[in-house]
Amino acid sequence: MEYLDVVDETGRPTGESVSRDRAHSEGIRHRTAHVWVVRQSKSGFDVLLQKRSMEKESFPGMYDTSSAGHIPAGSEPLASALRELSEELGIDALPEQLAYAGSFCHQYEKVFHARTFRDREVSAVYVYTAPVDTEKLTLQASEVDEVRWFDLELVWNEIKTDRSRFCVPTGGLKLLRDYLMRPRG
Repeated sequence: MEYLDVVDETGRPTGESVSRDRAHSEGIRHRTAHVWVVRQSKSGFDVLLQKRSMEKESFPGMYDTSSAGHIPAGSEPLASALRELSEELGIDALPEQLAYAGSFCHQYEKVFHARTFRDREVSAVYVYTAPVDTEKLTLQASEVDEVRWFDLELVWNEIKTDRSRFCVPTGGLKLLRDYLMRPRG
């Protein structure tokens, strides 16, 4: 059974931990790590999104963040981000290849597979810009059905009016866009 740290609104662990099932059945705040895989394109940036397995407990069959997952109790965001990137996509990145873009809070309550799912998270967001050949990725079958490049602005504009294809969190995508627009020196 997977245990998660209960965290305050800033993402700091409170010293208590709960099972993942309890966190989602009761809506207890916990942490996740998100990694956005991006590449430059002629029009700006493309983002690699994963299509969630139909077996996922939330948002089955929808396109989501490149890689994301819960941060186990006692673990740190960067280590969890690296682990998820490796497990879900087969990308073995080095810590210095992930740029920290910030964190955001989000919460929702929805029914999936006839069961109420309550999510209340503080998510650390990282950006990975090293070249990626999607044909050479090793996808975690239990998590990911496929991956596909999308124009970042297309995703941003679509999620404002239509949520039938993408379940990417608005706060995470906003952090990514803001990070990519920052001047580099």
